[in-house]
Amino acid sequence: MIETFRSIRKICYVTLAVIGVPVNLVAIVILSRGKCGLSNCITRYLVAMAASDQLVIITEVILNRISSYFFPGSFLLITPVCSLIKVLRRASIDNSVWLTVTFSFDRFAAICCQKLKTKYCTEKTAAVVIATTCTLLCLKNVPFYFTYKPGEIIDNVPWFCATKSSYYPEPGWVGFDWIDTIVTPLLPFALILLLNALTVRYILVASRVRKGLKGQSKGENHNDPEMESRRKSVILLFTISGSFILLWLLYVIEFFYYTITKTNNYDHNDSLYIFEQVGYILRNLSCCTNTFIYGVTQTKFREQFKSAVKYPVTLIVKLMNNKNN
Repeated sequence: MIETFRSIRKICYVTLAVIGVPVNLVAIVILSRGKCGLSNCITRYLVAMAASDQLVIITEVILNRISSYFFPGSFLLITPVCSLIKVLRRASIDNSVWLTVTFSFDRFAAICCQKLKTKYCTEKTAAVVIATTCTLLCLKNVPFYFTYKPGEIIDNVPWFCATKSSYYPEPGWVGFDWIDTIVTPLLPFALILLLNALTVRYILVASRVRKGLKGQSKGENHNDPEMESRRKSVILLFTISGSFILLWLLYVIEFFYYTITKTNNYDHNDSLYIFEQVGYILRNLSCCTNTFIYGVTQTKFREQFKSAVKYPVTLIVKLMNNKNN
């Protein structure tokens, strides 16, 4: 059973790499052009999220997972390189998660806090928040580089990344590990749930008030451009954050299970192993879904995507016609 699952897992990660790299690249290119009908503020967040998702696919899926499956003796397993990849993988995952949080807060401020909106929901603020978040999270993960030691020394070359024995008992590292777990994903998970709940509450209250003021409660029908704009923003927010919550849910449940039961991750049975690995796969899948979300929820994004797909075909046809003439 385990061997069958491991084969399926390999297929899943290869599929994630084959799909994830091009879809995130497409999202970055299309969004960067600024022709999707989104504000510059939202566009900056979405581009940053797509870029961080792309880095997760590269570092976690390709360099960490796929390389170990298909290139077991590559230079990527030399200890300094391996340690660097692990640090970059952690930093990429952290950035992917926290940029979702910052985007959720930006939309919360835009929808629920009109006074804060004019100062916070700007392109400049978005750039500062993104740069600060990414810098702090990268610095937070630097200490992990020093938690690894060579697994083997072959011809004076250190290979593989084994966790140092001092990492587990020393109070400093234990505390650092807890802080790391709280930072990602426990705190982001709680914040996204809280921000979405507050946003829903505000929308329900505001909708009742506006309907009452416009007489819709008495059967009259009025177009409300503000509510329509807010509806589109809310759909984008909820689909992105909802996808994140669903795809990270197994990973969070797995963390609480091992914390409560005090079970060692390396001593579990087949079903727990499969549950844990499925959680990792779904977590990594969350880095491939946002582009599809944009395509489903944003009409202009679909139009830009269709144009991008048609352009090479149109160019080839045009070149062939010119050659024939």
